[in-house]
Amino acid sequence: MNFTRWSARLPGTQRRAAARTEHPLSPDRRGEGAVPAARAEQLTDGTPAMPAVDELPVRDVLDRVPALVALLHGPDHRIAYVNDAYTAAFGARPLGAPARDTLPELKELGLLPLLDQVLRSAKPRTVKSRKAPDGRSYTFTCTPVTECASGRGVLVFATDVTDHAEAAERLRASERRQRETAVTLQRSLLPQDLEEPDDLRIAATYHPGGTEAAVGGDWYDVITLGGGRTALVIGDVMGRGVRAAAVMGQLRTAVRAYARLDLPPHEVLQLLDGLATEIDANQIATCAYAVHDPNEGRLVYASAGHLPILVRDESGAVQRADEPTGPPLGTGGWMHASGSLPLGAGSTAVLYTDGLVERRNEDLDEGIAALERALAGATGTPQVVCDRLVRSAGVTADHDDDVAVLVLQHPARTGPDSDLFRNAALDLLGGVEAAPRARAFASGVLTSWRFPTDLHDLGVLAASELVANSLQHGTPPMRLRLRRTDRRLIVEVTDGDDHLPRRRRADPADETGRGIAIIATIASNWGSRRTPGGGKAVWCEFALPRGTG
Repeated sequence: MNFTRWSARLPGTQRRAAARTEHPLSPDRRGEGAVPAARAEQLTDGTPAMPAVDELPVRDVLDRVPALVALLHGPDHRIAYVNDAYTAAFGARPLGAPARDTLPELKELGLLPLLDQVLRSAKPRTVKSRKAPDGRSYTFTCTPVTECASGRGVLVFATDVTDHAEAAERLRASERRQRETAVTLQRSLLPQDLEEPDDLRIAATYHPGGTEAAVGGDWYDVITLGGGRTALVIGDVMGRGVRAAAVMGQLRTAVRAYARLDLPPHEVLQLLDGLATEIDANQIATCAYAVHDPNEGRLVYASAGHLPILVRDESGAVQRADEPTGPPLGTGGWMHASGSLPLGAGSTAVLYTDGLVERRNEDLDEGIAALERALAGATGTPQVVCDRLVRSAGVTADHDDDVAVLVLQHPARTGPDSDLFRNAALDLLGGVEAAPRARAFASGVLTSWRFPTDLHDLGVLAASELVANSLQHGTPPMRLRLRRTDRRLIVEVTDGDDHLPRRRRADPADETGRGIAIIATIASNWGSRRTPGGGKAVWCEFALPRGTG
């Protein structure tokens, strides 16, 4: 193959350089710094003149560039030329041989089909950072060239980008380590085992964003408040990475502490709002906090910029939580308010973060509506419902956002199971007869529930002390409520005064002040809270021995 004939049809400066073949170099001018004999002139100060670009010989240029160059011709890509850099990288190659047989490195790199494409389309193609058999990485550019007599060919130009590729890989490895650290931190801050309330069945799932997305600050929690009530929390810290996960951990810990105060949902969010500003004034978070009371059959909630809770009733109808919804935590200056949703027997509620319903090319309301439709047809255990909702939303391993989902069910109990969950209540008007009536009522109810004698007596004593405390320190209306589950007996007294009792040490001469101390001694747990309509509730719990029917 005549290299001069090939170079005559090279594009650009290569085509102009081909004119050099009409002016052969003098034998003593070949090699480093060679210039055309006809132009070997000197400047006036005696310095040799630089050759004109158009007169530089193509072969001299290609032989000296550090990049790898190969010139191939014909449909089977026969070798017309390889430069010294190519030979140094892959060894000598016989001219005229087809690339498929003598350029195994191109075959291994998958470039042979690319050469065919360049010939067919007459357009250049580039592949970036391919690792070659010599262990180095190259970016290959394949450019079509033409030759008058022998048809068309391809100029292969490979630039060594090993340093760039290694730097990019180190950066990717660092990002992977950072992401793994954030995911580990995120998962460690989420509850490892969900608390299991007596009256609810609960499941949750968390899916971090795909490998190209830094983990966010999604979280959820389940907190048993005592007296049969349960708090459900879900939130999302704006931002990505370890910082978002750390802020999430602080907020989750704060929620658990505030929940122990047994405050209404909007008051919990009010406290969280101030704390979020103190943690990081530049970081905001959304949060929904809800409390389930089995006696009321409702879910009382408050939302700080979070997506609406969805509730599916026993018939399959789905209801979306309405206002009130305040701004996200950390914005300050907003008075949150509580709302409520029915959550009767057979109902399912879903709390979730925006990664489940938000898509770049779709309105957020459309995503929530799609989730409502999926929930309407989702039956089974909370875990089954959770998995179905995640699948219906198209969440995969490479999803571009974190997803947290919390599903809770208030099961409809029938048959023998229903006998393990009972309620009994007595309204008391006050006066001297209230305490004896309360004791008699509690004794009769606990006898009908077939409690063992020791538990029966403890329950009657607790009812008597709580009613006596309410008679002395509270105001009408007054109510005694007994509730049993498959795990505990709950005794609760409500009245119209909102002053919460506290445990104190009574002096030997004191005639009062021992009621709450007695309750704290005999019960497994006790507590008090203010009720929404004004007044308070004081309760205590007793763990049931196994086999109590």
